Amino acid sequence: MAIYHFARTADDLADEGEALASERLQNLNIFKAQLRLCFKDPKSLLEPYRDLFLDLSQAIEDFRLPPAPLFSLLEAFEQDVMYTQAERRYESKEALLRYCSKSANPIGRLLLHLYGVHEADSLRRSDAICTSLQLINFWQDLSVDIPRGRFYLPPDTDLAYELSFAHALMIQGAPLCERLPGRAAWELKMVVQGGLKILQKCRKINTFEHRPVIRLYDFPSMILRSLS
Repeated sequence: MAIYHFARTADDLADEGEALASERLQNLNIFKAQLRLCFKDPKSLLEPYRDLFLDLSQAIEDFRLPPAPLFSLLEAFEQDVMYTQAERRYESKEALLRYCSKSANPIGRLLLHLYGVHEADSLRRSDAICTSLQLINFWQDLSVDIPRGRFYLPPDTDLAYELSFAHALMIQGAPLCERLPGRAAWELKMVVQGGLKILQKCRKINTFEHRPVIRLYDFPSMILRSLS
């Protein structure tokens, strides 16, 4: 929960409300300064967000959380603000994947850290799932993002190819589910099936005009596939 509140609040600072880009970046800098204190001197934490960072500092101590993934998330949110302000698009697949390595992959690595999963192959599969989920979210939200000045689809590709690429990444990462204990494995299986279901819907409608979502009637098939 501490990791979630950290990431959710930082994302909201970058993305929600009517603040100017300069204000968003200033707030993210405050956030970054508080994160540094979590690792160096938690007793010096100040408002705003003091309670949030006290919880995070306790999680850092309890689970020996590494700093790099947390700082990478903030770098991604800062990049979001700057790209949106400039209406700048990602000019290549490589640039988009570098962004995903900061905006998505750190979450998976932090969660694996909580379960004591550290081997290289599991981290690689986690990165594949997280990058796939981030890409799926982009292609799901084209009708929402483009009017807001966010251009994630590189100019040198097409959507059909990108959907297939995201699908391949998800399949590559899926075996990670079998390496996690109990409830975590089940939840990750449902996350994987949710991503695949959205991909399926993206292939059937024009996501430049409509945003596909998972409905209640989609869950039975997702559950069955998770059990297989």
